[in-house]
Amino acid sequence: MSFILKSFAANSSVSTPREATIAMMQSSSYTVLSQRTCSSFRRTASVKLFDFKGSSSVRVFSFLNMTRYSTYSGDEFCSSSKRRSRGPVMAAKKAAEGQKQEEGKYKHTVDLPKTTFGMRANALVREPEIQKLWDAHQVFKKVADNNDGGNFVLHDGPPYANGDLHMGHALNKILKDIINRYKLLQNYKVHYVPGWDCHGLPIELKVLQSLDQDAKKDLTPTKLRAKAAKFAKATVKAQMASFKRYGVWADWNNPYLTLDPEYEAAQIEVFGQMALEGYIYRGKKPVHWSPSSRTALAEAELEYPEGHVSRSIYAIFRILSASPTSDGLLKEFFPDLCLAIWTTTPWTVPANAAVAVNAKLQYAVVEVQSLEGVSVIPENKEKRIGNVLKEQKKLFIIVASDLVPTLEAKWGTKLVVKKTLLGSDLENCRYAHPIDNRECPVVIGGDYITTESGTGLVHTAPGHGQEDFVTALKYGLPILSPVDDDGKFTEEAGRFGGLHVLGDGNGAVVNYLDEQMSIIMEESYKHKYPYDWRTKKPTIFRATEQWFASVEGFRQAAMDAIGQVKWIPPQAVNRISAMTSSRSDWCISRQRTWGVPIPVFYHVESKEPLMNGETIDHIKSIISQKGSDAWWYMTVEDLLPDKYRAKASDYEKGTDTMDVWFDSGSSWAAVLGKRNGLGFPADLYLEGTDQHRGWFQSSLLTCIATKGKSPYSSVVTHGFVLDEKGSKMSKSLGNVVDPQKVIEGGKNQKEAPAYGADVLRLWVSSVDYTGDVLIGPQILRQMSDIYRKLRGTLRFLLANLHDWSVGNSVSYDDLPIIDQYALFQLENVVKNIKESYENYQFFKIFQIIQRFVIVDLSNFYFDVAKDRLYVGGTTSFTRRSCQTVLSAHLLSIVRVIAPILPHLAEDVWQNLPFQYTLEDGSTAEFVFESKWPMLNERWLAFPVEEIDFWEKILELRTEVNKVLEVARTGKLIGSSLEAKVYLHTGDASLASRLHEMCAAKTDADTLQRIFITSQVEVIPSMAIELIEKIPYSGEYLIQQKDRVWIGVSYAEGLKCERCWNYSPQVGSFVEHPTLCGRCYNVIAVQPLPSMAAVS
Repeated sequence: MSFILKSFAANSSVSTPREATIAMMQSSSYTVLSQRTCSSFRRTASVKLFDFKGSSSVRVFSFLNMTRYSTYSGDEFCSSSKRRSRGPVMAAKKAAEGQKQEEGKYKHTVDLPKTTFGMRANALVREPEIQKLWDAHQVFKKVADNNDGGNFVLHDGPPYANGDLHMGHALNKILKDIINRYKLLQNYKVHYVPGWDCHGLPIELKVLQSLDQDAKKDLTPTKLRAKAAKFAKATVKAQMASFKRYGVWADWNNPYLTLDPEYEAAQIEVFGQMALEGYIYRGKKPVHWSPSSRTALAEAELEYPEGHVSRSIYAIFRILSASPTSDGLLKEFFPDLCLAIWTTTPWTVPANAAVAVNAKLQYAVVEVQSLEGVSVIPENKEKRIGNVLKEQKKLFIIVASDLVPTLEAKWGTKLVVKKTLLGSDLENCRYAHPIDNRECPVVIGGDYITTESGTGLVHTAPGHGQEDFVTALKYGLPILSPVDDDGKFTEEAGRFGGLHVLGDGNGAVVNYLDEQMSIIMEESYKHKYPYDWRTKKPTIFRATEQWFASVEGFRQAAMDAIGQVKWIPPQAVNRISAMTSSRSDWCISRQRTWGVPIPVFYHVESKEPLMNGETIDHIKSIISQKGSDAWWYMTVEDLLPDKYRAKASDYEKGTDTMDVWFDSGSSWAAVLGKRNGLGFPADLYLEGTDQHRGWFQSSLLTCIATKGKSPYSSVVTHGFVLDEKGSKMSKSLGNVVDPQKVIEGGKNQKEAPAYGADVLRLWVSSVDYTGDVLIGPQILRQMSDIYRKLRGTLRFLLANLHDWSVGNSVSYDDLPIIDQYALFQLENVVKNIKESYENYQFFKIFQIIQRFVIVDLSNFYFDVAKDRLYVGGTTSFTRRSCQTVLSAHLLSIVRVIAPILPHLAEDVWQNLPFQYTLEDGSTAEFVFESKWPMLNERWLAFPVEEIDFWEKILELRTEVNKVLEVARTGKLIGSSLEAKVYLHTGDASLASRLHEMCAAKTDADTLQRIFITSQVEVIPSMAIELIEKIPYSGEYLIQQKDRVWIGVSYAEGLKCERCWNYSPQVGSFVEHPTLCGRCYNVIAVQPLPSMAAVS
């Protein structure tokens, strides 16, 4: 906005100290709410505001399309400069602060705000009181049961029951609660059953860690399971209490636990259905194995920390014979010809069964020339030259042609190409195993063999790698895996037996190979490597007998189902599609005690499994009554159906348990498929982005395999919670933000104040959860400040409606234009907030509330409204019309923020000075009984030209304030009421409208009230004699096109003792010589003083 100031200081700035309007309202102490107190809040009047029908297209203000996160600082919610410090307001402030007031003849005729709603949240006390109130009246159940808009099911992904909650849990559960509460307001029957994942290794380890050596010796599977169940249930109880403290509504009396017998039976049923469909099989395959946990792991149980360093080697295997079809291609290089391989797992060399090449790649036979005259790379801790390069013997090796320059530089030697050939020419060459001299073949591998690293030839150990295993099946290679459950070499590994493959065993293999002249180079290699997510220790690939779910059998059906689901954010579909399309068969067996057993029996001699429909159904019925413990304490004879009992002695029980992802992945069957009022697909699943490879996928696969459809219609994913600097939270770094401490406060309340659950919930609404989100002390302080201002805004509304009832309502057609404009803005805001709720874009709601409720309302409408609210006359039209608008704002704002800030919303609702009546005539005792504000087409139909004009007025008001500020700086005025404003514009249409506003029939629409000055005059011309008498002025562009001249002089007339406006009428009323005409008229109809004290 361009402007030119006359008599202005060039660098003057507009200062806007806050007017402490709300300070006049004394905070009352809280009382515990009861049905009796609820009723007392509603003793005055019943209100049912407005009818809403239809829809219309309206202009959306720019502030509703904000994308930047911002916060506003300040001391009070009602932004107003010193110029706003009017008499009634200051008197009220003094009264609230206990200061001695000047005796004023008319002070009791001023309508000061009154409310029992405290300025301070007192969240530590008040929030638990409100939660007790909800519980006592079963508000969640009552509202859900009474709603008739259809079912809404958000199916809860079960958190793990093995410790305290962290901020990720808080983000997840609060997001779910915001959605559920919004759906309640939208008249849905909301069903939300909270769940917990109770089986698995982490809980088993916690139990084992709590026992001493003697106790461990006496620990039977049954005792271990009893202790694990006790631990899990105690954790569930503690976590449930924390979730409740967050303000989360759920069916807490009937949660689902994966250790419940009925849940376990449903899981066995899913397993049985998949087995009967042929999707479950037993086989020996390489799987991720955790030596530290002594069990197989699924991909979802792995993590890949940064900084892992492996001991890699370049090794050579001596070729014994060329391929029979090679026509003597390699004959000239014998007996000094070798294959060069590279591996980051030297410990797998004892299990080597082949060397794989890419048939389409070009390979070279290179001569390793003498090191004389060639600079050798110096040896160090990270790199060491092997003995074979230190010998002066002729050596020919085969490597990929493209890698010759790279390997020359890396090895510090000269490689002279003697011959080139295709990988297909090398197939069926035979080489000597470098450890036990077995004769092994060269085979053709897949596209995994590239020239990006290594030598272009791949050491193939089928018992220790998935791709190696596939290649082995093609060629009928032996599946060797000489490693036990602890990660130690077995006797099958010969000289290395008993050594740990991730420790001494690895080094022993390297040293032996070097002694045998098979190492070219050893070097440290930093890369991503799979770790056990529980023990935080490295895993290995190891071929073992395991149970698998064959994903291949239903992969395409799963991919098709993914395409039918709504993914939020949309790009999430790419992640789960990639993971599902590329995943190998799912290893579902675990070698642990604490879990649901795989219901299989093995023949004692042949080891053949016995598992069919009859056996599975029988076990399911037992588990549904006795729980899965029965598998451990019942005999084989009792566990087998009658048909097989005669042969019970020929069988033994399997000892494997199911992968916990199969546990949680069966929740759609155990919960959605069994509970009354539920069903699948669920309307929504909502979890962290890591669940694309976890719960989202396991749920999808089990449901597709058994039911042929997805268990969910929509999926929302959120990112991880980081500290304020974007770093991962860690106890060692001291940057962990504990949700309990955020709510309850830390030991040092100054450093870690108690913010309460609503501030934490406000933070959840403020972040774009589709990516990683940040939290820390500074962010929480900002949230607390915004919450305090919002609370102040609501308190202002409550306090100024203390004497209002529906009978005082002014019809829309009779409202001043400023009030109609305010309702248009309000309805726009409600409409946009609803759209954001529907799209799960809560951060947009946060931005709208922050901008509209906290800033725009306070800075404009409330600021202008105070005059008519306080001194306009108790029963005057101007005050009642304003209260009509304020009541609409209060009832709308409190309901649209209720899903995010339920404690604040309920606190406001319990302090309403009137009752809110529903369509059926009943009273909404609680905010969530009130339903979402219905769309009011009348308010949205505010004419477009009027919208444009009021945007100009708001901009003009801002420019007027600038000139007033300069006049104040120049000591011409103190309060803005001491000023008279002059306006001139060459735009005839605008000038006409401004003239009309100066003489508006309703006082609230006059420019002097909007500018909060005593007079405003629109001058027809810039007469020099007039302009010279106006000490402060400036020229501005309004909306970049309408040029308006603004002048400020001292106000005409004398100061009214009651309203502090200046008026020539002051002194003309004999009975009240110190009053202006407006105040004289108010006193004439309001002769008796009213109590002004704040209750």
